[in-house]
Amino acid sequence: MGLIGDAAIELIAREGLRGLTHRAVDRAAGLPPGSTSYYARTRLALLELAIARMLEHDDVDTAALGDGRPEDLADAVAGFLHESITAGRARTLARYELALEAARRPELRAAYDRAGGRLRERAAALLRAAGSVEPDRHARLLVAWCEGVLFEAIAGAGTATPPGRAELVTGTRDLLRTLLPT
Repeated sequence: MGLIGDAAIELIAREGLRGLTHRAVDRAAGLPPGSTSYYARTRLALLELAIARMLEHDDVDTAALGDGRPEDLADAVAGFLHESITAGRARTLARYELALEAARRPELRAAYDRAGGRLRERAAALLRAAGSVEPDRHARLLVAWCEGVLFEAIAGAGTATPPGRAELVTGTRDLLRTLLPT
């Protein structure tokens, strides 16, 4: 199902949700016709499968953020952001497409919110390990800041000049200084 999920993510990023069909996923994944509909019978199931696959990728990517030591956290978060803007650009773009769809379709909202909740939980754990006195609140701020940086670089007015890794490290350090005790 990873192959189907990855193909769905790429299609969403390239063509938007209108381009996402079971047949298109079959073609993109190089599968026989009908393969995708065997695993995801409905469009909702296909959207949920794409979200689940993004969550699998996020789990791998956020595991690489380390143990939350303050001196390493800014570099790790900046690396995650840089990867999301560069090599992971398609997945980030697909995430925004799915976010908008979840805003319009309550039946998709739960799957999307589960994925976001996992990311906030990971951020809270990292911030707790780094010494945050309010890790849940600070995680919400960190994730919101990251989402803003990513949106600006992927779909906003900053797409022509997305931030480089050094700029992301500096910005992340600035933010973490306001959240963590010195």
